[in-house]
Amino acid sequence: MARCLVVPLAATAPSQQYSLFPNFPLHSHSFPSKTLSFALHNSSNCYTHYTLTSLYRRLSPVAALDSDVPHSLHQGSANVKRGKTFEQWDSWTAKFAGAANIPFLLLQMPQIILNAQNLMAGNKIALLAVPWLGMLTGLLGNLSLLSYFVKKKETEVIVVQTLGVISIYIVLTQLAMAEAMPLPHFVATSVIVATGLVLNFFNYLGKLNAGIWRFWEDIITVGGLSALPQVMWSTFVPYIPSTILPGAIAFVIAVTAVIMARTGKLSEKGVKFVGGISGWTATLLFMWMPVSQMWTNFLNPENIKGLSAFSMLLAMIGNGLMIPRALLIRDFMWFTGSTWAALFYGYGNILCMYCFNSISREFFLAATALLVSWIGMALWRDTVVYGYNSPLKCLRELAFGST
Repeated sequence: MARCLVVPLAATAPSQQYSLFPNFPLHSHSFPSKTLSFALHNSSNCYTHYTLTSLYRRLSPVAALDSDVPHSLHQGSANVKRGKTFEQWDSWTAKFAGAANIPFLLLQMPQIILNAQNLMAGNKIALLAVPWLGMLTGLLGNLSLLSYFVKKKETEVIVVQTLGVISIYIVLTQLAMAEAMPLPHFVATSVIVATGLVLNFFNYLGKLNAGIWRFWEDIITVGGLSALPQVMWSTFVPYIPSTILPGAIAFVIAVTAVIMARTGKLSEKGVKFVGGISGWTATLLFMWMPVSQMWTNFLNPENIKGLSAFSMLLAMIGNGLMIPRALLIRDFMWFTGSTWAALFYGYGNILCMYCFNSISREFFLAATALLVSWIGMALWRDTVVYGYNSPLKCLRELAFGST
């Protein structure tokens, strides 16, 4: 959902955004993977019903509305064969999600290095090409998703989101040094980033007061819900009037919803819905970035030449690596965000570049084959480890939960 973490190169390419998706959750009630692996492979231990059942419980599907909370325990049990298959694929999908850091880091470093070179050369004007507001939106999205995955104890994706927050903050620091970002906004951003990282760190360790965490969740809920409609509206300016009305209306709605949830004025389902807003708004913000980019491509086809095909390929790969994990643990939000980013941000821009003859046919076909085969493999493997006859059942569980 995952947000691909892409920073635009100053003065060389149109602005690009960070994405999610970022994909995603080990549950707080499950065994650590090392302990489980030891139990399954140590020759001196036999398989136990308790161990195998715990594995299946950890991965049992839930409804999409429950994506923001730890998965409920499944009442069934798994046999030895399914338990071992789950354990192996669980380990591989976690490694895939962790490996997503590599393409994301490769995407971020060129911008940071270029900004540093321009600063040292005294060329502050070059940094004006990097939109600080777009970077700030990406940072808030990563921070929201970091809180989402900290709550779910998904370590690999926590690292991805943390690196996303830190890398964007470094870029914003460079912009502030070049006076391309207003100092008051940078100071406020610094306070939010420091607070968010500290709170998420202590919550991950289980040492944060529940009331403080709820207050933090309320803040990112209001912030995310306010930003989403405003960003969507701003995409089409000047074809529509420039106004802050969408964000203002959303802010009032968000504050009202949070207050009602905290004062017991909503049903249990309503409270759960409000609790999931922050993660979903962050995901939808990242999902909107490909739409914004393609709208820009449509209006200014010549700008496509400024896009890097290699960067788009890395964005596709980074988000694609998280798809199997999101599918396996039935995290609908994570799966939606990561798949959307891989298809419409990474591959979508590659398709646009091919249509406008910016890349070769061989590059386009290779990217197409890579994406199709990877998604096909993820669906096939997930079908096998769950013991189903069709990947459609996996997708149905992903969207609606187990029946």
